[in-house]
Amino acid sequence: MYDFLIGPFVEFEFMRRALVGAFALALGGAPVGVFLMLRRMSLTGDAMAHAILPGAAVGFLVSGLDLFAMTVGGIVAGFTVALGAGLVARSTELKEDASLAAFYLVSLALGVLILSLKGSNIDLLHILFGSVLALDDATLVLIAGIATISLLTLAVLWRPLVLECVDPNFLRSVSGAGGPTHLAFLALMVLNLVGAFHGLGTLLAVGLMMLPAAAARFWARDLTSMIVIAVVVAVVSGVVGLLVSYHSGAAAGPAIILVAGVFYAASLVLGPVGGLRRYLVPGRHLEA
Repeated sequence: MYDFLIGPFVEFEFMRRALVGAFALALGGAPVGVFLMLRRMSLTGDAMAHAILPGAAVGFLVSGLDLFAMTVGGIVAGFTVALGAGLVARSTELKEDASLAAFYLVSLALGVLILSLKGSNIDLLHILFGSVLALDDATLVLIAGIATISLLTLAVLWRPLVLECVDPNFLRSVSGAGGPTHLAFLALMVLNLVGAFHGLGTLLAVGLMMLPAAAARFWARDLTSMIVIAVVVAVVSGVVGLLVSYHSGAAAGPAIILVAGVFYAASLVLGPVGGLRRYLVPGRHLEA
């Protein structure tokens, strides 16, 4: 049992680095994922994960696999797409979801095209699917820094964020914090997606944000409880996914996301809050 569960992390440094990276991604991304879910922005997170690709690709084109260049490029691309889609939605009759879909599809195609100009198929796979087993010190510091910024920002903006989730019109009527809070939250989303991109790639970056959040929704109604459960699910998914990858030889990033998907499926069936359990095990008459 020791060799199966603990040995890989004790024996190999790259497994310890991957574990630290997964912990940091879980701590920073899962709470943001809960708010994305409550604000009905889950698909927005997925679109934004694809939207950072051209910026990361430009950074790769200029400096290769340079952490700083790809990070800055991803952040710039993410904010450009978010602001551009919002501007189009507010200036035309096109809805925000449609404008965001158009922007992210163009961004994804542009990013792949840029990568094809200089990179190899290996570089393309690295950027699309990440390499959580190859995290270096600088990348771990970046991911940990993003997680710290996320937790501190959520602590400061907790009340307006909750109000905006529950009743954004009320928040706008009693305070001018609605707009700045929304922009700050978009910034957190982009930062966490850029951090996750370095470990999980652009295609899977949103997975460790949304799947634990969706699973937590079936176990709690209280926001704080949902965030705690989401973080626990994300951390356990990271640990189990890394072990599955190590023992089976499967890619680590997809393994982590698939484990999170298993947690989501189990929560969907067994969760006591709005899951399928109420149909499988019906309560007594007039019992909620």
